[in-house]
Amino acid sequence: MKIETLAIHAGQHPDPTSGAVMTPIVLSSTFAQDGPGNHKGYDYSRSGNPTRNTLEACAAALEGARHGLAFSSGCGATTTILHTLRPGDHVVCGDDVYGGTFRVLDKVMKPMGITATYVDMSDLARTAEAMRPETKLVWLETPSNPMLKIFDIEGVCAIAKKRGVPVVVDNTFATPVLQQPLALGATAVVHSSTKYLNGHSDVVGGLVMTSDEGFAQQLRFLQNAMGAVPSPFDCFLVLRGLKTLPVRMDRHCSNGRHLAQWLMSHPDVSRVYYPGDEQHPQRAVVERQMKGPGGMISFVLKGSARGTVADRSQRFLSALTVFTCAESLGGVESLIELPAVMTHASVPAETRAALGIDDGLIRISTGIEAVDDLVGDLDHAFSVSR
Repeated sequence: MKIETLAIHAGQHPDPTSGAVMTPIVLSSTFAQDGPGNHKGYDYSRSGNPTRNTLEACAAALEGARHGLAFSSGCGATTTILHTLRPGDHVVCGDDVYGGTFRVLDKVMKPMGITATYVDMSDLARTAEAMRPETKLVWLETPSNPMLKIFDIEGVCAIAKKRGVPVVVDNTFATPVLQQPLALGATAVVHSSTKYLNGHSDVVGGLVMTSDEGFAQQLRFLQNAMGAVPSPFDCFLVLRGLKTLPVRMDRHCSNGRHLAQWLMSHPDVSRVYYPGDEQHPQRAVVERQMKGPGGMISFVLKGSARGTVADRSQRFLSALTVFTCAESLGGVESLIELPAVMTHASVPAETRAALGIDDGLIRISTGIEAVDDLVGDLDHAFSVSR
């Protein structure tokens, strides 16, 4: 079946008790057993819940995976995956990742003896050089956050496979509608389901999908043992959001294309980072592994005579009325933020500077509003912030 059909039907059947078309929200924390150990597949909701299992099955189908695991947040999913490692292990990670991912690696895992090397994976030779005998995991985001680099998933996986190292791809920005990393050789895919999968900015969650039986078994154990699981109601909300994911992504992409092209020609913008840019340095990879450019855009705001670039960025963001200045992304509403002081504040200043995450870099999550209203809002903010 096509992904549009899977998003609505995969893992979902009318409730056998009532015939309800929508998956029920099963709020019970525990489940009756006919005798000790003799139950109907569920004993305690941390270990498994019917609403959660339906979400996991649907999400797995969208990524072409055999197994799906839901978590209470994207960081919860990330932390659980990283707990498959042991002291002395090493991670090769893309140099441009969500600040929360960097924080988990640097502040949580590093004190436990798990180290990471951050590399620009658009250069496959540098990626190969970063591998060590103790490397036990490769982690990448593509498109990356917030510089929107594109990494060749198939190329990275080929390097890792020669060494028997699993590859995890954060597919949050692209979603399974635009990109399917497992088909390109990845071991597992991770999502912050808070973002596009849910799509309505009203839930926090995470998902991991894999077809690797051994990896899935490890994660199932850790999911239960560590307990970073979502509530049944949160699972219901994400499951509801998945039903409209394909149609929403169509609109995110079309609005994103329009805004990116408009920003590229704007006199107050010095640079635009956008996977759909025909001049994108990884354009060939975009065309090969993605079905669309997505709705994420980053751009560099020029300074003004009225203070520093940081001052103008503050004026610009404060002048917007349709866009909301907020962290997160992937909702139906357009969001805008300053990564240097918001989503990537936990990244060291020198690292941000090397990547280009400065006080003039602004990140947009394009929503599904009328694009003319979005353009008008940005144009007004450019004008009043000069």
